[in-house]
Amino acid sequence: MKILVVNGPNINFLGIREKGIYGEQNFEYLLKMLQEKAKEAQIEIETYQSNCEGEIIDRLQKAYFDQVDGIIINPGAYTHYSIAIRDALASLEMPKIEVHISNVHKREEFRHVSVTAPVCTGQIVGLGLQGYLLAVDYILQQNKANS
Repeated sequence: MKILVVNGPNINFLGIREKGIYGEQNFEYLLKMLQEKAKEAQIEIETYQSNCEGEIIDRLQKAYFDQVDGIIINPGAYTHYSIAIRDALASLEMPKIEVHISNVHKREEFRHVSVTAPVCTGQIVGLGLQGYLLAVDYILQQNKANS
């Protein structure tokens, strides 16, 4: 089983930017946490991060050809306006979970709307980095149910 985790703009700056919102843990901590989860679950988790919309779309399209079993995506600010990322997600049939570290519904009003969530299986917000692990668990559960 293979899960792709896609992180959008500024996620690579975890532990640097707005620590009161995103926490003290850095991006390397997130990657290590996901690799530990992969080892524990005996699956492959590939992580990808880009600050560029087109690169994120290219990686999502590649996921189709790679036949990944599930996608976890934190589109960052693209959540709120990238119809192109939305369309790339819509073309993929596997489970897709949108994750946000902060509770976007408690933040600025423009963050309350996600153009990508409607084409995802579900959305996890406000649970910090733990949201990624919960998304992995959900995809694992769905894979078992469909086997």
